[in-house]
Parts: sequence; C-alpha cells; structure tokens
Amino acid sequence: MDNIAGTKSSLTWAVHLSVVVLVVLWLFPTVGLFVSSFRTSDQIASSGWWASMFPTEQNLVLRAAAPSAQVQEGTDFVISGNLFEGSTAGRISRWGTSSRAIDVYKAGETADLGDDKMLTVEADGSYRMVSPTEMTGGRGERVFVTAKTPPEFTFDNYRNMLFDPSNREGMSRAFISTLTVTIPATVIPIVIAAFAAYALAWMEFPGRALLIAAVVGLLVVPLQLALIPLLKFHNAIGIGKGFLGVWLAHTGFGLPLAIYLLRNYMVGLPRDIIENAKVDGATDFQIFIKIILPLSFPALASFAIFQFLWTWNDLLVAMVFLVDSTGETTVMTKAIVELLGTRGGNWEILATAAFISMAVPIAVFFAMQRYLVRGLLAGSVK
Repeated sequence: MDNIAGTKSSLTWAVHLSVVVLVVLWLFPTVGLFVSSFRTSDQIASSGWWASMFPTEQNLVLRAAAPSAQVQEGTDFVISGNLFEGSTAGRISRWGTSSRAIDVYKAGETADLGDDKMLTVEADGSYRMVSPTEMTGGRGERVFVTAKTPPEFTFDNYRNMLFDPSNREGMSRAFISTLTVTIPATVIPIVIAAFAAYALAWMEFPGRALLIAAVVGLLVVPLQLALIPLLKFHNAIGIGKGFLGVWLAHTGFGLPLAIYLLRNYMVGLPRDIIENAKVDGATDFQIFIKIILPLSFPALASFAIFQFLWTWNDLLVAMVFLVDSTGETTVMTKAIVELLGTRGGNWEILATAAFISMAVPIAVFFAMQRYLVRGLLAGSVK
C-alpha cells in the first residue's frame, strides 16, 4: 500500500527539515550582515551579531575633561564630570589609567596619579579628579574602563556611506554606477535574445540547426577566454573603458544562455496558436509581439533574474572594461574591494557597504522568484 500512487511519502518530514536547514544556512550570514551594519565598531569588536540584543562587556578608552575645565574648591583644584559624556552610557566594573593595567581599580576606588593628584571613578561613569596644585596640559586624563554597555544601533553607518558628501569612500556614486551598468546590460540581451529565440523556434530558414548548435556550444566557452580579445577589439573601435563597452560585453556573455532558455520555452508553446494567427493574416512580427512575448513572460523574467544578479555582482568584467582613475565609473563590487584595503579594520563600514550591495539583488529576486522555476522548467516536459 505504501507504493500506491497518491499516497503521502513517509519521508516528507526529511524534505521539510532539509528545506528549513537550507533556508537557515542562507539567512544566517545575511541577517548577520544586516545586524552588523547598524552596530558601532566597538560593539562589533567586542561581541558577535547574535549578542546585539543583550548588554555586552567592553574595554573602552575614555577621557576626562581637559585641565581648562578645572575649578578651585578651597585649596584644591577639581575636575569632575562623566566619562560617558557624548557616548553610550554603561556600568563600569573595573578601570585603570595605564594600557598595561586597565583593570587595577574597582568602581568607586581612588587612584593616585602622582604629585598628590587623585582620581575617583564611579560605576555610572562619574569621576572626580583632585589636585592640591593647578593642573596643566592640553588634554584630559586617559581612563581605561571595563564596562557593560546596553545594546546600541545607529544609522550613522548608512548616513556615512550614502549621504555624506565629504566621505571619499561613499557608496552613493558607486550605487548609481552599478545601476547604470546593470539595467542596460539586462535589457539589451533580453531584447536581442527574444527575437533570436523566436526565429530559431518558429521560423524555417537554412542553417537553423547549425545556429542552435552554435548557441549550445557557446554556453561552455569560459568568460576569461574572451576578455582580452574582446577588450582589444573594443579599444580598436573606440568603445573600451566606458559604459558602452561593458554593456556590450555583458550582452555578448549573456546572449547564449538567454537564447537557449527562451528558445526552449517558445518551442513548448502550442503550435495551434501560431498557425491560427498566420491563417488570420498576422505577420511574424505581430505574432511575436502580441502572442509570443506575453506567453513567454516567465522565461523572460527567469533570465532577467540571472542576468541582473550576475551583472550587479560582477567584478571581473567591471575591472577589465571600466578602468577609471577618477572613480566616476566605479561599481559597488570594486568599491567594496577598495574598502577592504583602506578600511579593513572598520567592520561596521564594510558590513554596511556589503548589505547595500546585497539589498537590491535580494529585492529583485523576491519580487520575481515565482517566475524563476517556471522559466527554468520550460521545455523540460510536454
């Protein structure tokens, strides 16, 4: 009875569990990157993103007020205030005045700074520095504290990356450049491939089988094999190192898959519809525009997802065909690579830049993913 058609498999739970595991594995780094993009550098350095909702213990370097803020109380000179002024407040457990001994004193204890100068730091960050003589110097005393700070999230990372005009590493220009590359590099091959796929699927002409075989053969040509010859050709005709060159490069590399995918889909459309339209006097162009294109939308959307994700995340083609010393045509993948070299320690900046780069592809995928499987399975069954 277990093999009767229509009965539910006993391994359904295993399939569901596998899907859940795959989804979690996919979401784990994405959620981590998203959370890290809203955290400060101190929090990222002290704890993982999974601890972002809980208080964390951090080693901080804070500074007391400068000697210019001292006031005279009787025969003593006093500087008082709060170490957390201008930053997130916390609870201090240990503190010190030397980088070699950052936890010598407990909160509330008093340290001898020399020359009869005394410093007391409380758990809430308030401090009092007392000296029998007038204190001099341009900067305040440096204090190392071990404090438990509450969760903190900030939009400063995004503001710095996208909207700060003085930020040389801003991603806004790279974001626009990436859109300038991606949108035409997605639309152009779809338009060309749709016409070619219709011709190979429904029009009779000599050499059609050879063209189909050539398209299939081009699917296995490595991208790296054609980069240098294509770049030399672009430079020879004067379109190298610009947007036009990278559009045509992405078009050429994406056309074989686009034609193959769309042709397989169009072949599977009912022949009666095409023949009835021809009997009614419709031309091939009218059939293509009014019948084939609307029916082929799942395949078009499926390839659009692939092409958009590829061109948006591309680095190799952009590095070869968009060399610009001024940075006017720098795409986001290249900008992130440059950040790795110049801002390798600022993980909050890198996380923000990486998530900005991921946000658009994720939105496109979820908006059009229902067409993905329908387009990929086109022509697989009759």
